Amino acid sequence: MLGPSGAGKTTLLRCINYLTKCDRGTIKVDGLYLCKTENGSAVYAKPATVMEIRKKLGMVFQNFNLFPHMSVLQNIMEAPVNVFGVPKEEAREKAMELLEMLGLSDKAHSYPFQLSGGQKQRVAIARACALNPRVMCMDEPTSALDPELREGIATIIENLAREGMGILIITHDMNFAKRVATRILFLDEGQIIKESSKEEFFECLENERIRRFVAM
Repeated sequence: MLGPSGAGKTTLLRCINYLTKCDRGTIKVDGLYLCKTENGSAVYAKPATVMEIRKKLGMVFQNFNLFPHMSVLQNIMEAPVNVFGVPKEEAREKAMELLEMLGLSDKAHSYPFQLSGGQKQRVAIARACALNPRVMCMDEPTSALDPELREGIATIIENLAREGMGILIITHDMNFAKRVATRILFLDEGQIIKESSKEEFFECLENERIRRFVAM
């Protein structure tokens, strides 16, 4: 998802995760309706369905939102154990596998304040992956990262997509979008004004608003 600040990108992401209630429209995740419009009014899923949908979604926030009083390992294990009832040993094993995959196995017992920005970002991705989501939602995953770290995050995202995970990303980084995207949604003033393949989006800049944004 691309678009200027204030276009509604993060709000849309929050609606998909039910962190914000939408006013109208339809959100359907893996065959389950989170909300839909009937007779002009929004109808929301029942709490049990909301929980089922949330189990299918992972969220990586722009500011990471790691628990500062917990170690890296504890951050990753928290939701599987205390929300979804995964046995501790199973959650620990999964967490260590993820940290190994992301090159952070030596940081398992470190705390967030001891990590760099890129390391925090990878921990946030590991925490979201620990729930085995069908769809991963990422809000500006490369913000404030240097080019080398951006390349590492791009590689991680490509590997997750290759394994079958759906990934929805908000970004202002055009080079990053060109690298990892398959489809582009462009939002402006709360509206999706273009949806297309990555190739069509960047090669056919007929829309003046989009052309100005990409050229920034």
